[in-house]
Amino acid sequence: MALMYETTMSPSKFELLASWLPTRPWFRGDVSALEKVTAYRLDDPEGEVGIEGHLVTAGDDTIYHVVLTYRGEPLADGEEFLLGTSEHGVLGTRWISDGAGDPVSRTVLAEAMAHGRSEAEQFSENAAGETSQLRPLSQLRGSGDPESAVPEMWAASVSEFGGVTIAETGFATLRIRHVLDAAALAGGGAEALAAAESGAGPEAYALRLTWAGQELPVTIAALTTVAPE
Repeated sequence: MALMYETTMSPSKFELLASWLPTRPWFRGDVSALEKVTAYRLDDPEGEVGIEGHLVTAGDDTIYHVVLTYRGEPLADGEEFLLGTSEHGVLGTRWISDGAGDPVSRTVLAEAMAHGRSEAEQFSENAAGETSQLRPLSQLRGSGDPESAVPEMWAASVSEFGGVTIAETGFATLRIRHVLDAAALAGGGAEALAAAESGAGPEAYALRLTWAGQELPVTIAALTTVAPE
């Protein structure tokens, strides 16, 4: 369950994205025209780290996908992944990072894909402490099943290549797709994302998303594993 507060953040998530996206080699948009497309939430089982995926446009039809994490203290050794800090009206200072560099985010993404999980249920809490369930903006689904093994993603080397962030452990590779062009939105490129580059292992999983106006599932992340020798 993800709990959303009816409060302010300064700077906002959108303002942090607007500052950070132009630093990415895969971003080719006009940041002054940044617009939200949709978003999704995932659960940290420990309840300590907020995990949220954002999809935005920037002046044309290309959609950019970014996973962010929100912490109440800095991510250890995570300076290179930090977008910045924000003052949350209820939770105080939040450290907001690129989720590819956060081991909790990597682990939750891997589990969602391997176990076939969906997005977190979202609830809103107002100033009086009253909660209400929110309708999800998008529908997320991993391709695996509850019996699949989940690889350890805590220690990983992280790199970017061709609009994809790649986190590798030696036994598993997580790929987060950032650039959703016309081919991606039409369902193309999922196999290449999931299995190419370093070669598919014995197991390959995908994370797919739909939202209003996009009924065909779009592959936004993939996981491949290699059995230890």
